[in-house]
Amino acid sequence: IPGIVALAMSALTFDKYPFLAEGGGGGEEGGCYNGSWFSNGPVITSVNPTTNEPIARITGASGEGGGGCIKGMEEGRGGWEAVPAPKRGEIVRQLGEAFRKYKEPLAKLVSLEMGKIYAEALGEVQEAVDICDYAVGLSRMLAGQVLPSERPEHAMLECWHPLGMIGIITAFNFPVAVFAWNAAISLVCGNVSIWKGASSTALITVAV
Repeated sequence: IPGIVALAMSALTFDKYPFLAEGGGGGEEGGCYNGSWFSNGPVITSVNPTTNEPIARITGASGEGGGGCIKGMEEGRGGWEAVPAPKRGEIVRQLGEAFRKYKEPLAKLVSLEMGKIYAEALGEVQEAVDICDYAVGLSRMLAGQVLPSERPEHAMLECWHPLGMIGIITAFNFPVAVFAWNAAISLVCGNVSIWKGASSTALITVAV
């Protein structure tokens, strides 16, 4: 416990890494988003696993704050489901373009906070780009079947509906790709999602 307390009180090394500034943060981050960033829960210290130095502090959400996110999902699911699938795909395309734009700084952050070598971190962010590209195409191919009916002059139309609200929980070892795999497909299918990233890669979660 004393070691944990000392780590939490140590000076942050956020400013040692200029690429972190591209995300617009400053070392003390709000860790929950529900239309805007907020924080009302426990403080998580982001640590460089190579040096054990603290990078940043992220304040998470309380149970009440998380409940507010769930309520927001309930309120927004109908509107998102009503958006035509190709238009949902356009939003995911923009998400993929953002991953492309920030591929290098995001990969550097994955290497810094998670500990992967830089080449593997680049590959992980590329996975996010690729699944967004795939989901964009999928948004125009969500077809159902037209089946014969036993009733005269009738046919049966198969129509798929969204599941509704999706919870995404990701582990520390793939802090970007696993989120993207789930979120991109879920979004084009008309679902709304909530994401809980690993506490040990909380700064990556905020960046994404």
